[in-house]
Amino acid sequence: MDPRFADIYSKADNEIFNIVFFPDRIYHAEYLNATVSQRYRYNVTEVRNKHDITFMKAQVYMDGQFLANVFRIEYQGTRLIETARQKGRLLQDGLIGRLSLTLPDGRPVNATVRLCYCNWVRAFQCEIWDNLDPVNGSSHHFKVLAQMGLNGSVTHIPALDEALQDPGNVKVVNLSFREDYTDVPFGYQISEQDTSQDCDYFRSYQVPNTTQPSAQQNTVSVDSYMIDFQRGWFLNAANVQPVRYSNAMMEEANPAYVRNGTNIVEMRWILQREMGGNIVYFHQVTITPGSFEGVHQHIGSEELYYIVSGEGVAYMGENDDPVSSKLYPAVRQEIYCLGPQPVREIPVKPGNVIYTKSGGIHGIRNPSATTDLVFVAFGYQCS
Repeated sequence: MDPRFADIYSKADNEIFNIVFFPDRIYHAEYLNATVSQRYRYNVTEVRNKHDITFMKAQVYMDGQFLANVFRIEYQGTRLIETARQKGRLLQDGLIGRLSLTLPDGRPVNATVRLCYCNWVRAFQCEIWDNLDPVNGSSHHFKVLAQMGLNGSVTHIPALDEALQDPGNVKVVNLSFREDYTDVPFGYQISEQDTSQDCDYFRSYQVPNTTQPSAQQNTVSVDSYMIDFQRGWFLNAANVQPVRYSNAMMEEANPAYVRNGTNIVEMRWILQREMGGNIVYFHQVTITPGSFEGVHQHIGSEELYYIVSGEGVAYMGENDDPVSSKLYPAVRQEIYCLGPQPVREIPVKPGNVIYTKSGGIHGIRNPSATTDLVFVAFGYQCS
């Protein structure tokens, strides 16, 4: 850890940033695998998170001398726990991770690794070192040596040696997870067909392959989490072509449903898989004149709207916001997949924010005949 972070952290005029700098200061390096012995220390160079995954690039030193470059994977397994439970099984002390990346010359590399559960970080984890030999012909500390091996929490995967020669050149890593090969406690083998897997829930992302509204060609399916090590983006939303949707978040039973294809919502998907943590997307939404994004409920996710231009009418669950419930009238609206329910009808204009937590209801309509209603939105997974 750079000691300057300690100085920054202790300055009164920087108090507001304590929560921001906290992860930068520690990386919980005291709980990485070789720190069971004071002969080893780590230099964590990059960290990325995606949902409940942490992927680190690091260097490990032994007796003050460089020993190895390291990839460390931590996975809390919340989604895999659920998919295994649906099959009547529980995760035990290990699971399988699949890792793929591309070398600077474009060659793909794929590897499989076993992750072991660690009480220190309360996650399944492993460290992939490009070298397990001790420095200068010495011996590893017995607690570190005990972790090393093919299925150990410190392991060596020859297929990743070239990537580990210069970890800074690894820009994107894709990860997915599955149950261990053997059931515990019964000991039977779990087939690939029957296995429980977490492949980012086979999510998808949106691309503007066609201007046809609600076209299947605009949906790209994925089977892994993308860990992106790019450090910054400067983007112009105007350069991102929108994906167009007809009758978004509406069923045909909705009185606002329009069958002539004119109820159009446009979404510029500015950032999607690049986002870290639990943020799923950042996009700019245009409700075209006279159009309506249907009222819908979020379960296990959150969304934030910030109105940029135009004026319109937003709908929120009748009692979702206690203040709004006192100020704005209740009306009935068709809720996507839930039928008609009372909601609050709220006029919106630039600078207004609509923040919807899990269980909340929202939607937005543009009553203007000539002017677009534009807002930006963040989507989060919160459970």
